[in-house]
Amino acid sequence: MHTISIIVPIFNAGPYLAKCIESILHQPYTALQVILVNDGSTDDTLQILKEYEKEKIEATLYRMAEVHPFLKSLVAYEQGTDKLYYNVTGDSRIELVVREDISTLWEDYQEISKRDWNVFENGLLKVYIYPQMGNRHGLIAGATGTGKTVTLKVVAESFSDMGVPVFVTDIKGDLSGMCAPGAENKHIRRSIDNMKIENFTYTGYPVRFWDVYGAQGHPVRTTISEMGPELLSRLLGLNDTQSGILRIVFRIADDKGLLLLDLKDLRSMVQYVGDNAKDYKLTYGNISSQSIGAIQRALLELEDEGGDIFFGEPALDLSDWIDWDEAGKGVMNILECQELFQHPLLYATFLLWMLSELYEMLPEAGDLDKPKLAFFFDEAHLLFNDAPKALVEKVEQVVRLIRSKGVSVWFISQSPSDLPDSVLSQIGNRVQHALRAYTPKDQKALRAAAQSFRENPNFDTEEALQALGVGEALVSVLDADGVPTIVERAGILPPRSSMNAVSAEQIQAVIAASPLAAKYTAVEDRESAYEVLEEARLEEAEAERIAAEEAAAEKAAIEAEKQAEKERKAKAAGRTTSSRSRSTSGRKKQSAIEKSINKTISQTANTIGRELGKQLVRGLLGTLKK
Repeated sequence: MHTISIIVPIFNAGPYLAKCIESILHQPYTALQVILVNDGSTDDTLQILKEYEKEKIEATLYRMAEVHPFLKSLVAYEQGTDKLYYNVTGDSRIELVVREDISTLWEDYQEISKRDWNVFENGLLKVYIYPQMGNRHGLIAGATGTGKTVTLKVVAESFSDMGVPVFVTDIKGDLSGMCAPGAENKHIRRSIDNMKIENFTYTGYPVRFWDVYGAQGHPVRTTISEMGPELLSRLLGLNDTQSGILRIVFRIADDKGLLLLDLKDLRSMVQYVGDNAKDYKLTYGNISSQSIGAIQRALLELEDEGGDIFFGEPALDLSDWIDWDEAGKGVMNILECQELFQHPLLYATFLLWMLSELYEMLPEAGDLDKPKLAFFFDEAHLLFNDAPKALVEKVEQVVRLIRSKGVSVWFISQSPSDLPDSVLSQIGNRVQHALRAYTPKDQKALRAAAQSFRENPNFDTEEALQALGVGEALVSVLDADGVPTIVERAGILPPRSSMNAVSAEQIQAVIAASPLAAKYTAVEDRESAYEVLEEARLEEAEAERIAAEEAAAEKAAIEAEKQAEKERKAKAAGRTTSSRSRSTSGRKKQSAIEKSINKTISQTANTIGRELGKQLVRGLLGTLKK
């Protein structure tokens, strides 16, 4: 683009001068050098020219750059002169918002997307996420430090404002501030001014804190039975053979209605199956002692890492997430993950269990005007790192089907390539922050990310991905018909809640004020597999003791008979009695277990309201169906 010099001779042109200058600055061709020559004017011309001093011209052009959807302007002065250069690059800054009133959104989009639109008449181009398309899931990606957390907060706040409850993981500890109103600083003010946001207000959101460790939130627990063998196998790092044995253990427990609430229940059940492997071989297949030993060792390692605190009762009731405050805002459920994230496999497994539980818990909802729940999965790549193909396929199936339950799942990761293509294909709303291309692998991921967007003819997507600044992103959403929009370069709205973490005292105050505080505080340990099998073991031991005493007594009696009677009849009678005693002892061993199980069945109900003794039914990821 060639620079054009525009020379404006001026003499007493005060009434027309400002309009003339603005028309020059606002025309489509912007590579201009404007030379204003004042020929001794006696009116207010000089004063008007002074108003267009360096700072004002810079500010004017900068505002144009922020407003215009297709251009970003760069203003520079030549050293030692007063020459001003106004250069153009392919760029835009577009507000990202969630709008509840969707009646005119499509018409608005078509109108302002016209190439010849008038920026000063039509205003700032906005990118909207349609609420009814929220359950088509979302992706927030970008390199470290590019603003993913801010985008997460803005989207989560927008869902809450619409009355959609939210679940988010707080890995860095900076999301706790969502319970408090934000405070203005120069960066936020500049964003508000640049985006021409009117009536921007700061506010806190209804928040409930959760913590697997129970220190900075309501304790989050689940039971072994509810997690199921598929996810537990991954958590324990079992191979295919060992996973198969664990599924047998769960199947036997389910068939007998034995509750597996905590790790001691599972250890007891594994030991029981190993001790009785021959009895179950014909029904369930071969059960090797080596696999039983490997599972027991893995359970000990998990317990040593503190895993025993995750399993037990009261188990998390995910329906407690779906709640609202008095004003109708969706509750923000924040899972404190700073310590949990130190165990990446446990973190990923636990969140995947939550997602599968939501799928099994919620009824079919069809197409809703907005989601029932928005679920944000930070560091989503951990879900799929070294995950077996079968598990990845089931995760893809859950993601695909859960949208019919009204759940919006948002994955947050550094690159779209962190997610399998089968999962990416289910994501309709994408916010892509800057990517770096330092290595051949990075360059390949960059090209793949660029090609995943519907092309915008006004800029090169691949180049834009590398040029994005902090707080900027490439955005593509689904329109009212479910069709992806062309990619737009956007500036992300500032959050309305606090950008900073709140104090530990404030967190504890929120926890204490929660209506769920009493529900999850006290730990329960009711009768389950461990107690049933331990009672059976003790009864077996007692039965064996009694049988041994009876056998000894019988042996002594027989010996006495032998001494008293040497006849053949007495000897034969002694052998018959002995055989009968051994048979009785064998029957006692079996009946002790069955007696203990049946006794527990009649007294206790399991965690999901079924009676013990009924066969339990499992879902896609092996979790219990409700």
